[in-house]
Amino acid sequence: MAQKKLARFNEISTFKNVLQYPEDIAGKWKDFFGNHHPIVLELACGKGEYTVQLAKRNPAKNYIGVDIKGNRLWVGAKETIRDGITNAAFLRTQIDKIEQYFIPGEIEEIWLTFPDPHLRRSKAKKRLTHPKFLRLYKNILKAGGAIHLKTDSPDLYQFTKTVIELYHLNIFEDMDDVYSVNAISEELKIRTYYESLDISKSNKIFYLRFSLPLTIEKDDELLHKFLKREELNVNE
Repeated sequence: MAQKKLARFNEISTFKNVLQYPEDIAGKWKDFFGNHHPIVLELACGKGEYTVQLAKRNPAKNYIGVDIKGNRLWVGAKETIRDGITNAAFLRTQIDKIEQYFIPGEIEEIWLTFPDPHLRRSKAKKRLTHPKFLRLYKNILKAGGAIHLKTDSPDLYQFTKTVIELYHLNIFEDMDDVYSVNAISEELKIRTYYESLDISKSNKIFYLRFSLPLTIEKDDELLHKFLKREELNVNE
């Protein structure tokens, strides 16, 4: 396994569709892709399955899958090269450094597909819909740009709905059982290997589409109170 990872790390460094901690790339993504199409991010993309499928379905948009694990990114990057997909790329970096790689308004949308729900209260700030991260997204998203959350975790889904309410975010779609809906978008029909595992054992897929207000207040006291109640419910 170690040799396989090493081989992938060596190969991914030669891929032109993978940028690892690049410098001076902010504001230059349209040059990288060679067009002025809207740019969409998938954060914590893992193997990049969703990024690849989104790119295949929407050739008029550019997609960037972001993750810290190069061994996983190799899978999606290799597929895009094999299939000749030119509107998908991968960025290896930490999510909390995302502002370094994009200028304000450079991103059209953000997808969060089955991110780690970090169920313990002590790790709540690692949830990708925590206000800590939303404030980062605000700095790179265009005004009104959508954030999509697709998850099998009822806890992350409810946490995100609470954040939306407490911080007065703008919600456009709310589904507590995606595949029970008769007509869903082609984007929501994409199923990844991780989704098939149903790790949370919820037997449901949850989806939220929302956008951020002009400002996101920095007083998180109400959210802290919610997390305390959440922890009490877990321990009961």
